[in-house]
Amino acid sequence: MITLGIETSCDETAAAVVKNGKTILSNVVFSSLSEHKKYGGVVPEIASRSHVGSILECLDASLKKAKVSLIDIDLVAVTQGPGLMGSLLVGLSAAKTLAWVLKKPLIGVDHVLAHVHAGFLSADLKFPCLGLVVSGGHTMLLRMNSPAHVQILGRTIDDAAGEAFDKVAKILGLGYPGGPAIDRLSRGEDTKKFFFTRPFLSTHSLDFSFSGIKTAVFYRTRELKKPLGLKIKKEICAGFQEAVCDTLVKKTVRAAGENRLKNVVVGGGVSANTRLREKFKTAAEKESLNVVFPKTALCQDNAAMIAGLGAALYRIGQTSPPDMAAYSDFSKRDSFQ
Repeated sequence: MITLGIETSCDETAAAVVKNGKTILSNVVFSSLSEHKKYGGVVPEIASRSHVGSILECLDASLKKAKVSLIDIDLVAVTQGPGLMGSLLVGLSAAKTLAWVLKKPLIGVDHVLAHVHAGFLSADLKFPCLGLVVSGGHTMLLRMNSPAHVQILGRTIDDAAGEAFDKVAKILGLGYPGGPAIDRLSRGEDTKKFFFTRPFLSTHSLDFSFSGIKTAVFYRTRELKKPLGLKIKKEICAGFQEAVCDTLVKKTVRAAGENRLKNVVVGGGVSANTRLREKFKTAAEKESLNVVFPKTALCQDNAAMIAGLGAALYRIGQTSPPDMAAYSDFSKRDSFQ
C-alpha cells in the first residue's frame, strides 16, 4: 500500500510517500523559517501564504523522489490538527482534492500522535507503549494501546518544553528557534553552575510546567552583570536544559512504572536534543526500559509520520469523510479514542 502524506500544521510544508506504513520512499519538507526569524516566532499569516505558494511544488518533489505517480497512490493522509487554522486548511484542501480526483480513501491524522508514531518508522515497536511528545506547542505523556486508542496521562499546564527553549533563547539573545542553539551551547558545560528548580517532581502528578523555569532564567539573568559573556550564557543554557530534561525523563520513568510499560517512544522537535537522549539512555539502562527516538530527520514536522500513522489507522478500518474539519487544539480532550 502506498500512502501519500501531507503536513501543513505550522510553518513547514511537507509531503511524503510511505510504502506499507513503514518504508519511507520520500519525505520532502519546504520550510518558511527564514521568513519568520526576524519576528522571533511563527507568524500565522506568513505561514499560510507560504503553504499556498509551495504545496504543489512540494507534492511534485515528493512523488518524483519516490519514483511514483498519483495513480500509484492508495491512500491520502493529512494533518487534521492541531495547528494554525490557516495552515491546516491549505493541506486539507489539497488532500481532499487529491482523494476526490483519484477516488482514493482519505484519512485525517492528529499531528501530536503522529510525532510519537515517527518512532514506529525507526524501530519495531509493539503496543501497548508509553509515548512522550515534546515539541514547540505540546508536551504530553500518552498511554498508547493501539494507533486509535490513546489516553493522555499528563500534559503541560502552561508552556510546552519547546516553547520554553525558544523563550529562554530569546532572553539570552540567541535567536529563533532556540532549541538547537541551547543544545549546542550547553555541550560540555557545568550543569550545576546555574541550578533551576524542577517543577512538579515532588508531586505524583504526571503534568508538566515549564513557565517557572523560564521565569527563573529571566530573573537570574537580570541579577547578573550586563552584557552577559558567552561563557555565562553557555552555563545558563546548560543549567536550564538540565532542569527541563530532568523533568521530562523522571516524569516519563514514573509514568512507565505506574502503567507497567517497558516500551517508551519519544517524539517531537525537542526529541532531537542530545542531552535529552543521553539522559534517557541512562534511565533506560537503570530502569530496564526500551526507549525509542525517531531518526533526527523525523523529529521536526514532516509528512512521513503523517503517512505512517494514517496507514496504521487505515489498516484497522478507519477513514475520514470528505467534509472533515480542521481543529486548532484539543485542550479539553483526555483521550484520542
